[in-house]
This record gives sequence, structure tokens and C-alpha cells, in this order.
Amino acid sequence: MTDGTPFSLGIEEEYLLVDATSFDLAEAPEAMIRECKHRLGDRVSPEFLRCQIEVGTRVCTSIAEAGGELRHLRAVIADVARAHGLTPISAACHPTARWSDQTHRNRERYNQLREELAAVGDRMLICGMHVHVGLPDPDQRIDVMNQLSWFLPHLLALSSSSPFWQGQDTGLASYRIGVFDALPRTGLPPRFDSWSAYRRFADTLIGAGLIEDASKIWWDLRPSDKFPTIETRICEAYPDVEWTLTLAAAIQATSRFLWRSHARKHSWRSYDNALIGENRWRARRYGTEGGLVDFGAGAIKSMDQLVEEWIALIAEDAEALGCLAEVERLRRMLTDGTSAERQRRVHEDALAAGKDSDAAFREVVRDLAARFTE
Repeated sequence: MTDGTPFSLGIEEEYLLVDATSFDLAEAPEAMIRECKHRLGDRVSPEFLRCQIEVGTRVCTSIAEAGGELRHLRAVIADVARAHGLTPISAACHPTARWSDQTHRNRERYNQLREELAAVGDRMLICGMHVHVGLPDPDQRIDVMNQLSWFLPHLLALSSSSPFWQGQDTGLASYRIGVFDALPRTGLPPRFDSWSAYRRFADTLIGAGLIEDASKIWWDLRPSDKFPTIETRICEAYPDVEWTLTLAAAIQATSRFLWRSHARKHSWRSYDNALIGENRWRARRYGTEGGLVDFGAGAIKSMDQLVEEWIALIAEDAEALGCLAEVERLRRMLTDGTSAERQRRVHEDALAAGKDSDAAFREVVRDLAARFTE
């Protein structure tokens, strides 16, 4: 995913597959998985549920390179799916699908996971987007992880794409995050003083036989178990590749800013997870519409204010990384609205046009499918 080069980049996306006519959730036949593997190699893999597929870019040195990779990956997945009467969507949840109707892949790894997680695992009908940023020094990975946690609610708010669940409007911008939180070892990462402290924690779980390796630690942000990276996992799968890249650019540039702060013996805001958790909840509930708490100021600030402050904070780093234009697009994400907001608009417009609820939800999925390769 990354080779350890400072601030190299890797992006993983999880997709749902739907019937190209009915837009109902559908299972990927093994022939489709084989063809995807033939064309993309290890950049594509099946997921736990048969209706999902995952892609991951090669090691990228820039957002521009990652963008080329993601567009290619999406185009190939869409092309192969089309031949099987399917179409992919990139969103955290399908608006009407029922988790109880889904089946997991009959493979040893997935069977073991199903046994471990029981019914909690069956409900994982959700998709995320993960961003790896290369940091060769393990202690620096821990230091940046500790500081980057502050921005996790911002990323969740901006990426929110799961307002519906099983045909109901949940009232939330992100229903996915609550489903995921039912798993063990999820949520905000604890703070560690050093890489060795983190390894003592992970090795305690491994030594007790609770997990086979640290890849089963599923925090919103973690040191990767396979690569010399930090992996931001809180973002929802997003329909539009441009906005995926905007979020990835913000993560990459913020990581560099925090790394430079550490080098200058400065530290970004340090708050207990109980406080950051309040913002995580606000992001989950309201997306970008409710604002987040600035605990230093002791007040809720609008996402407009927070995004402007964020851009000013990391502009120098974004320019150095060649992704300033993408970072500045955070403003347009707010103007255009999140995917959660757009899905609600599409649904409401369809109802206003006289469609029944089922047909209105089909319009939501149709719109998600259309945006997959736009």
C-alpha cells in the first residue's frame, strides 16, 4: 500500500454491487471475481459479504497519481460488473437492502470471522474508504496518530454517505459508523506514548489468543500491521472519486503538518477521547450541518469555519505535496453538500414527483451508480 516513503499514499475503497436493472443489492459471481483479479491482480479482493468487493491502489507519490489509479480501478470494476448484469456503487450503505438477506463467502478466513463475530458480523453491510500515509519511523507514526485523532470527526462529517438503512431514514448522516462500532476494537484509538507501548498492547492481545495479528484492531485510525503507514479508516465510502481524493489529500497534508509540528517540538491539540467522541457523535448525527465543538474556544463552530481554519493550517503542506487544489476543494464539498444530503434530496425529489417510496429509493441507488465513474 505504501513503501515507507514519507507521505506516500495508498487508498482502499469498498464497493457494493447492485442489479443493473432493479438496483437491488446482488451477489458477485465467482466468475466476476476471477475476471477482476485477472485484470487488476492484487489491487482487488473479494470481501466478507458476497455483495461487496474491495480495491486498493498501488503505492502513490501524489494525489494526482492516486486519482489515476482510482479512476482506473473503478472503470475496470464497472466494466466487469456490467458483463454480469451488475453495477457498483460507492456508498457506506445501500438504502433498502436487508443485512439478514446477505450471505458471506464460504472461505476459511471468512468462516472463522463469522464464527468469531456471530450476528454482529452479519450486520456488516457497510463500506468504508481507508487512506494510508507513509511514515517510516514507528514512533512518528504513533505521534501523528495521537494528534490526527482530533480531525477524525471532521473527516466523518465530510464523508457521510449512509442516511438510510433497510428502507428507513435513520435521521443520521452516518448510520454505518454505529454498525461498525458493534465490533470489538473499534472507535477512536487510545493514546500511546511510543511505538513500543502500542506493540505491548497489540502483543498482549495476540499472546492471549484474542487476535492472530494487529490487523484485527479496527480503530478509526491505526498503525498498519502490514505497511509502514498510519491508516485512517473513519471515512465512509464516497460516490464521487473527486471527493474521495479531496478527503485523501486532507489526510495526507494534515499528516505532514503534524509530522512537522513534532519535528519543531510542538504538539497539536490534545484532548481526551471522551471529548473527541462528542464531536464524533455530532458528525455521525448531523454530518456537516451541525458543526463541531472547538473545545479551546468552548463553543460549537460551523463546518464552514472549521474547514477554513483547516485549510489555512495545512496549506503549506498541501502545496509541498502538490495537492493544494484538492485540499481547497473542501470548501466545495460544503457548498455541494455531502452524499448523505444528496441522497436525501434525490429521495425527496422522487417522492415529490409522485413516485412511491420503493421507486424513490431506486432513484437514490440509480444516482449513486451514475456517480461511480463520473
